[in-house]
Amino acid sequence: MKKFSLVVLLLAATATLSLAQAPLHQPKLTFQRSGTTQLLIAVSPVNSQIVWAAGTGGTYVVTTNGGNTWKSGIVSGAEQLQFRDVQGVSDQIAYLMSIGNNTTDFRIYKTTDGGNTWNIEFTNQTTNAFYDCFAFWTADNGVTHSDSVSGVFPDILTTDGLTWQSISGNMPPALPGEASFSSSGTCITTQGTSNAWITTGGSAISRILATTDGGNTWHAYNTPLTSSPSAGGFSVAFRDALHGVVGGGDLSNNFYGQMAASSDGGQIWTMTNSPPIPGAIFCLAYANGQVLPGTGNEAGTERPVTNPYARTVVVTSEMAPNFSTGSAAWTPDEGKTWHTLSQVSGYWAVAFADPQDGWFVGNNGQILKISF
Repeated sequence: MKKFSLVVLLLAATATLSLAQAPLHQPKLTFQRSGTTQLLIAVSPVNSQIVWAAGTGGTYVVTTNGGNTWKSGIVSGAEQLQFRDVQGVSDQIAYLMSIGNNTTDFRIYKTTDGGNTWNIEFTNQTTNAFYDCFAFWTADNGVTHSDSVSGVFPDILTTDGLTWQSISGNMPPALPGEASFSSSGTCITTQGTSNAWITTGGSAISRILATTDGGNTWHAYNTPLTSSPSAGGFSVAFRDALHGVVGGGDLSNNFYGQMAASSDGGQIWTMTNSPPIPGAIFCLAYANGQVLPGTGNEAGTERPVTNPYARTVVVTSEMAPNFSTGSAAWTPDEGKTWHTLSQVSGYWAVAFADPQDGWFVGNNGQILKISF
């Protein structure tokens, strides 16, 4: 009996070791038709079936069947604006964040009828503010981040999904020239119901601004990423309250981008290996995805970890001198090892509902589904 048990244990251990050593396969890539030729800048999966994306010319697109078909539309009055960020909540509810050439072009729109009509919830009135990105904890609770103005970040917060209030007094003082790169709305990320992180650059130090109480208080932590008026942290993501990655680089050259990882909620960062593609890391996302709490799509408060892709990160790059998008790569272990995605070029953003359901969006209305 003891001999039999030992054999069983040895066989089980061998099987486990073989499974652990088995290489992760390259993901499947499937082209989809968006119904527009406008540049698509940002993407937000609600779940495996419902996905929103948005971009130039006041354009948004949405699918309710996993991308088999997409509906495109133009927001009335926003035809000359770019949507740099989008947050999907359901097939009926979504938010858009616009930029333009004028102070009041920075706006937040919301639809509650699947995009048929859009209401303006916020119009910027602060001269020199530049709202880069937003992120939500729940369907009604989110934060929007701006470059600094006279040493202050004029960030805003909503707790009801309808009105936005200033939290500039809650933010850390800005460094000289400190700003964020919009990076398809990924310069900010939320996790759970109260954690958020913002990545910055533009100054002598690239920092992470972090909150653990829903935006009431914030702390600033230095990162080892290169920082200058053309460099810094571009994109940040967390897979839980402690573990996250930040990516960036320097837009003034095409050297490989930089990525750093944290295991203590963003206080201390350690450089990882660089992805094997030229250009700064413009956008990054965990393949495991995260369902927005309070939308009815979650199991518990957020999606449970799905191995072996909990630490898998996908990145896109940005190329100098004309800021054209470059290539894409993925890492199964948060930057220790990398694999190129040779068929992926010209895409700005990537986001996942789960490892089997992710989407790239980019130039000329391109959409590419990625499935691990």
